[in-house]
Amino acid sequence: MDDVVVVLELAVVLGAIVMGTRSSGVGLGLWGGTGVAVLVLVFGEDVGSPPVDALLIVLSVVLASSMMQLAGGIDWLVTVAARLIAARPRQITLIAPLVAFLFSVGAGTSNILYPLLPVISDLSYRNGIRPSRPLSLSVVVTGVALACSPVSAAMAAMVTLTEVAPYGFEMFDIIKITLPAAIIGIILTSLVVNRLGADIEDDPEIQERIRSGQIGAPGADAAKGVAVEATTAGRNAALLFLLGVAAIVVLGLWKDLRPEGADGSPLGMTPIIQMIMFVVGTLILLVSRPKVAAIPEQTVFRAGMVSAIALFGLAWMTDTFISAHTDLIVDNVGSLVENAPWIFALGVFVVCVLTTSQSTATRTIVPIGLTAGLAPGLVAGMWSGAFAGIYLLPTNGSQIAAANFDESGSTRLGTRLVDHSFAIPTVVLTVTTVAAGALLGAVLG
Repeated sequence: MDDVVVVLELAVVLGAIVMGTRSSGVGLGLWGGTGVAVLVLVFGEDVGSPPVDALLIVLSVVLASSMMQLAGGIDWLVTVAARLIAARPRQITLIAPLVAFLFSVGAGTSNILYPLLPVISDLSYRNGIRPSRPLSLSVVVTGVALACSPVSAAMAAMVTLTEVAPYGFEMFDIIKITLPAAIIGIILTSLVVNRLGADIEDDPEIQERIRSGQIGAPGADAAKGVAVEATTAGRNAALLFLLGVAAIVVLGLWKDLRPEGADGSPLGMTPIIQMIMFVVGTLILLVSRPKVAAIPEQTVFRAGMVSAIALFGLAWMTDTFISAHTDLIVDNVGSLVENAPWIFALGVFVVCVLTTSQSTATRTIVPIGLTAGLAPGLVAGMWSGAFAGIYLLPTNGSQIAAANFDESGSTRLGTRLVDHSFAIPTVVLTVTTVAAGALLGAVLG
């Protein structure tokens, strides 16, 4: 009878995830919360713990990021990134993804990519490089970037799971594995992506567009300007935000710099991140003077609030189910994952595909991996690479934007779900980053 109950409860959890995925956005959170209600009220399980610490980190980071965006900070960062890409146009298939990755790490969001897409498309085409190559990889790398950012929602979810006893695996322990793993994955994937699709001169569809006058022939003219305005207020806001990120990294590296908690041990990174982000937001308010009333209108704010709601509902449901069946997971899933750790990475990847939310995948699958006995270092290494899964299906806004900005038509969304320009970069980046992360996790974890 107990086995039947477990199967039914698992069906409730999976069903809520599927229905939430079909609804998307805040629907993920609504279905997750409904799943909690069914598990508690129908099956009589004890209510799990909602991810309060992770939510508070997300809210504080979203607030500071939105202040930066409103002040023009993201626009300023985009102009800097565009100059870096334009400096080496012939190597754009590697340079553009690395720049997109590093700026997403620093900003804690992939939204910084949107205004860069027309720059990448134009620079690559003008230099005779098939635009789909740098565009596709630049989009996909922003997924794994959030596993390396001190201020992303996914990192917030991860830290609250791993820094507690018995793991004691803090933010710097995670980043020292995920950051080099992601860079290794990007470099290796760029070698593959640079060979995808026909060159411009050999692509009949592009050549037909040129002959018909839809687009001009590739040339060495200067690239189009960035369609954003860099301001002094924006520069100041961006620098303040990046200083806040640097402060978080420094305090993560050197525990002795942190204040002591009531038990005499260094204060955990969870409240430190929250406090620093509030200070950063306040400094931006004082220095750059954005109109605070417009904060809810910012894309970073809206996306962050949706992520927080999805994280709340689904993570609460997952915790309720796992807490009720910890012994079963350890006995049955533990040996399976221990013998084939890649199954854990596959789990994170699949949830990313279904929910397009790295923070949701973190709170859903990482507790299972830790409970099953995987070392935190190994978990962190594979977790980062699996984040690319959000781009396996051509449903993400940045994928659609990349295809629309590519006037040559080389970046395609496909018609059969996985026949689009982002599918191969997604799979290759996942495999290479997971492999590098697992190796680094085993050595450094």
